[in-house]
Amino acid sequence: MTDSLYDHIIDAETRAFIERTESFYSGDTATMTIAEQRATYDAMCRDFHQGRPAGITVKDRPLAGRPARHYTCAQAADADTSAARIIYFHGGGFVVGSLDSHDDVCAEICARSRLDVIAIGYRLAPEHRHPAMFDDCVAATRALLDAAGGPFILCGDSAGGNLAAATAHALRQDAAFSRRIIGQILIYPSLGRDTASGSFVAHANAPMLTRADMQYYLQLRLEDPLTSNDPAVYPLDDSDFSGLPPTVVITAECDP
Repeated sequence: MTDSLYDHIIDAETRAFIERTESFYSGDTATMTIAEQRATYDAMCRDFHQGRPAGITVKDRPLAGRPARHYTCAQAADADTSAARIIYFHGGGFVVGSLDSHDDVCAEICARSRLDVIAIGYRLAPEHRHPAMFDDCVAATRALLDAAGGPFILCGDSAGGNLAAATAHALRQDAAFSRRIIGQILIYPSLGRDTASGSFVAHANAPMLTRADMQYYLQLRLEDPLTSNDPAVYPLDDSDFSGLPPTVVITAECDP
């Protein structure tokens, strides 16, 4: 990475991470086949995999017809949060990523929070266009709420943050479900459609992820361009934000 624009923003540790990531990609992602993109992304994630912390038990079992992975920590959480569970949706532009790509991420969240984490595998574009991935996340969340007592926290990174937010918007209409979703944690989520202002302009050509990359993945996700507001694609399209759970949004400074 040689872009001097980011020399004063990115520290040495982050720069090394970026260079290690970029070493897996020989060119523009958009020029690769979908199979090549997934193979490259999976190889990168395997290289970065840190292993699971001690004391984490993992079980794979389907949920609402989709693969799911349940992480449990041997150390119980504090009494006031011990009943909560985290539902996690992985990132990957709705095109790449899986339970395996974010395995150590979910295991680390489980270990640090000492809360159960249930990671959901959803259908990917372009084989499955919107609303397939959204439907999967809503269905899996409903199934968990039906099957288990106690509250849940929705969580996801990037595309997964989008899906977590969209799921919260969808389920708040149902009081039986919404009162048990006590929070959401959105990690550098994609939430809105405006790509002509703010960070989309300032960081249009940022390292690792560009505005063109995001537009490319959106085209793969949607069968046709949206002609009206759809909060299931862009949660910020909604005109009513009442009834949503307390939310933590974590941004990445150099993201578009």
